[in-house]
Amino acid sequence: MERESMEFDVVIVGAGPAGLSAACRLKQEALKTSQEINVCVVDKGVEVGAHILAGTVFETKALQELFPDWQEKGAPVTTKVLRDDIYLLTGEKSAQKIPNLFVPKSMHNEGNYIISLGMLCRWLAEQAEALGVEVYPGFAAQELLIDEQNRVYGVLTGDMGVDKEGKPKDGLYTPGMELRAKYTLFAEGCRGHLGKQLIERYRLDAESDAQHYGIGIKELWEIDPAKHEEGLVVHTTGWPLTKSSPGGSFLYHAENNQVLVGLIVDLSYDNPYLSPFEEFQRHKLHPVIRQYLDGGKRICYGARAITKGGFNSLPKMVFPGGALIGCELGTLNFSKIKGCHTAMKTGMLAAESIVDALSVGRSGDELATFSSSFKESWVYDELYASRNFGPAMHKFGTFMGGMFNYIDQSIFAGKLPFTLHDNHPDYTTLKRASESQKISYPKPDGVITFDRLSSVFLSNTTHEENQPCHLQLLDADIPIKKNLPEYGEPSQYYCPAGVYEVVDGDDGAKHFQINASNCVHCKTCDIKDPAQNINWVPPEGGGGPVYPNM
Repeated sequence: MERESMEFDVVIVGAGPAGLSAACRLKQEALKTSQEINVCVVDKGVEVGAHILAGTVFETKALQELFPDWQEKGAPVTTKVLRDDIYLLTGEKSAQKIPNLFVPKSMHNEGNYIISLGMLCRWLAEQAEALGVEVYPGFAAQELLIDEQNRVYGVLTGDMGVDKEGKPKDGLYTPGMELRAKYTLFAEGCRGHLGKQLIERYRLDAESDAQHYGIGIKELWEIDPAKHEEGLVVHTTGWPLTKSSPGGSFLYHAENNQVLVGLIVDLSYDNPYLSPFEEFQRHKLHPVIRQYLDGGKRICYGARAITKGGFNSLPKMVFPGGALIGCELGTLNFSKIKGCHTAMKTGMLAAESIVDALSVGRSGDELATFSSSFKESWVYDELYASRNFGPAMHKFGTFMGGMFNYIDQSIFAGKLPFTLHDNHPDYTTLKRASESQKISYPKPDGVITFDRLSSVFLSNTTHEENQPCHLQLLDADIPIKKNLPEYGEPSQYYCPAGVYEVVDGDDGAKHFQINASNCVHCKTCDIKDPAQNINWVPPEGGGGPVYPNM
């Protein structure tokens, strides 16, 4: 098919903190060097920030470098952290508060802020547009454009107005457009579908450890003003999670009597019957958490996978014609439970490398200076110092791993003379159903705990119903013939949106049902499926959740 095309110097896929920081830095550096650099940012969300979900306690280091006058410009970064309360939940109703003296230094939040990352991205998009960047939300980058020399030269956006059979709808069909560029930056966030292809095609992970992931489930609550303490940061580890299902929780007191409460479950867990969503619901019943939520009202819900392998799992970041940045690359500092500042900095470094290349007439080559500037940056130092944090938790469990990390981070400042490794991909860790115990979760009370469908409703998720399913099965027989007898078909448990079901058909047989319209784009299915049979691709542009301030 002959398609329309647009030419840019740089195309950026993803309007998150990394992509927008890269766009802003490109324009800033172009002004300094009197270059004319055309920059385009595309994002699959219906608006900038619609698909952005994070904790978020925010470190301003990268923002300060990008916009030293960010406060004067009105950045939505205003709620300073008051203090940290950290608990070990020892049982369903018991807990031990951990003295600050025994908390790893990396988890102290003095000088940081509680923010909505979605609101920060909207502000960054405004700054980018003011600098001359073209920002196009509602357009999903569907395919890579690669030339005969094996160089990436842009992306193809998805077709609009296509029915379930892949046929154009009368009067509604709009073919995708080629966005061509001298360099393309990929900032899709965790488990980006194009980033996954790039890693495989260019063998970018050939020298790195297996990547690791978690799923973060989050709710926004408006609570009783008498219980609200603006700036309070609460973290917990322990119950209901175990050594075989590590993770932790957060509860942040934002402004306007709102709290952000969530649970992160490491996707290395081994019980196929475990439901991260249900674990989160019962976690909220613990007195440490419930004391804040009683009498409050849930406003919004969302879920998103996070890339948490850290330094050891970083793939090669460059390839002919472009680079991976931010969470697409995997720059979350798990020891800090923060990745926004590192994502922003990688975008800025990539932008500076591109400006240098364009200034001498280069295009489409490998951005070697990005790799070298990364190694000379504070991001590299920070990630290297926390390289043992995740592997220690996997190897030794929450308690012993926590003790190791206290020694590593607080006493040796991440400079122990050895590196721990974990090369078991998360999808390989499930035990067989016959070796696992089913988990009985309490029914939701509709006050503190809720079901999946009412939760998805609060995520404002919508999809055009008559379109090809964006959750592709490589083999349609595997869910029932393989995953069900071997693992109890774990997708019906790990999906936080009720997308996957095993139902009884009229013929008396079991059938696998995909409710694609429920999908909140968390990518957990693409990561955790034990057969690696589910391939997540973007639906029609603009589909998915619409998070107001998550």
